[in-house]
Amino acid sequence: MKLLISEVLQKISNAKTKPEKIKLLQEHNSDGLRMLLIWNFDESVISELPVGEVPYEKNEAPIGTEHTVLEKESRLFYNFVQGGNNGLTQTRRENMFIQLLEGLHKDDANVVCLVKDKKLGKKYKITRACVTEAFPQINWGGRTA
Repeated sequence: MKLLISEVLQKISNAKTKPEKIKLLQEHNSDGLRMLLIWNFDESVISELPVGEVPYEKNEAPIGTEHTVLEKESRLFYNFVQGGNNGLTQTRRENMFIQLLEGLHKDDANVVCLVKDKKLGKKYKITRACVTEAFPQINWGGRTA
């Protein structure tokens, strides 16, 4: 079974050295993981969601039985950042975000909440420098690292 993104981030966080972290990032490379990391570490990506706690019902379903996975849902991220989908009302945007969180395993939902506030580093030991080394092709704020 494929690991949840929260499990991948925990493995990376637990790695002792930067080369180990880079290797794990590359081994678990996916569009969803890269999108989350860009949203978190790129200062030019600005959340269109309120900062702080999100009022949603945590999905208590065990891993492997959750309704959806972050890898699949990452295609919706553009709706939650500046310039992504200007046609949405703020209420619709926030409701979509809550629906996204409620469909994910609670650990992955927590990751998305951290990322929206650019606080992934508060829980996981992972840095932009590490991400940049693992994925040199990432275009940070319109320029490559």
